[in-house]
Amino acid sequence: MKFFLYRAVFGLIFIFVLMAVIALARGYRPNITERKLESTGILVASSSPDGAKVYVNGKLEGATNSNVIVKPGMYDIEIKKDGYTPWKKRLSIKGELVIKTDALLLPQNPSLSPVTSLGVIKALTSPSGDKVIILSDSGDVEKDGIYLLENNRNPLSIINPLKILILKTHLPQNINLNSVEVEFSPDEKEMLITVEGIDSQSLSRVYLISSEEKTLKPIDVTASVDTIRLAWEKENQKILSRSLATLKKPLNKIAPDIFDVVTFSPNEEKILYRAVKDFEIPLVIKPRLIARNQSPEMRSIQKGNLYMYDSKEDMNFEIKNTESPLWYPDSSHLVIQGKDNISIMDYDGTNSRVVYSRPFEKKFVEVTKDGKLFILLNLNSQKGTLPDLYSVGIR
Repeated sequence: MKFFLYRAVFGLIFIFVLMAVIALARGYRPNITERKLESTGILVASSSPDGAKVYVNGKLEGATNSNVIVKPGMYDIEIKKDGYTPWKKRLSIKGELVIKTDALLLPQNPSLSPVTSLGVIKALTSPSGDKVIILSDSGDVEKDGIYLLENNRNPLSIINPLKILILKTHLPQNINLNSVEVEFSPDEKEMLITVEGIDSQSLSRVYLISSEEKTLKPIDVTASVDTIRLAWEKENQKILSRSLATLKKPLNKIAPDIFDVVTFSPNEEKILYRAVKDFEIPLVIKPRLIARNQSPEMRSIQKGNLYMYDSKEDMNFEIKNTESPLWYPDSSHLVIQGKDNISIMDYDGTNSRVVYSRPFEKKFVEVTKDGKLFILLNLNSQKGTLPDLYSVGIR
């Protein structure tokens, strides 16, 4: 009899402990004063770098990365670390729900590292951002030409990472490298370069060169360039159609008619686009995700405006006051070039912070795959008139 009694007591204790663990996991906490269990929410506060202080309504509640238990309500969350710009957001936290904050903290005094010493007249990137093309024309016949810099996650080597694609001496005489236009093949292994002469009587020519290795004799494709461009455009359209087809129904059918895609995020879950026409984007995920992004979205899009669609959470945000934002490698932030500075904001258009406000050439800004910035800058104008490529260490 005692054996069965012990088992019954043990079973009741086990059930009680199990229920208590489940309640705690769901955010319930005991209120000793009122003698009851209260529903609470959990704020999962994380940051990069971690070790930052977490403030909830101005009160220090811990440090990243950690969980903060709060009662349901609206809260002003601030994550701060010495030497970094703070991250702020107003969040609604509900009972039994987990709200995550992944704050990107950026240094207040970013470092500068030279990448080239050629004298750069022009720089541009491939559509994927994997290749940076640099044009140099400083009067040095042994160095002037078109160069490739691989934009990858490996840290910049002490050894010059540039690769010469074609020297200026291998192109027609009297060309103006500053006016060169570059077009990439769909796989970015080849380039069309359109060159013009330095005078009005020189005819423009189009050459096909490799974007991966040195070319000694470029192929003149001026006569057939329209055919090449048409073939490349068809292939690009196929790639775009395959990407849009991965969207959930019914958006996968209507996106080609309403999205003028600017670029996909690195993880391909978000699309930066301009609206082709006025349209009301239908809900794709029903019911809505409970713990989705809390920033106000805009599903009534207007022709010509810039938007960002998040396919994972089925949310659409308008991106204002910028023409050509760049994706940050984490797919959660956008890099914005302003008139006199460079800033980074969350992908939903909020929390914009200036990361660089020193001089730079406005004609080129790019994001490296390891989270830095590429800019053109002339730090020694007395020595030379041409800028060079620099890496800005914002991570």
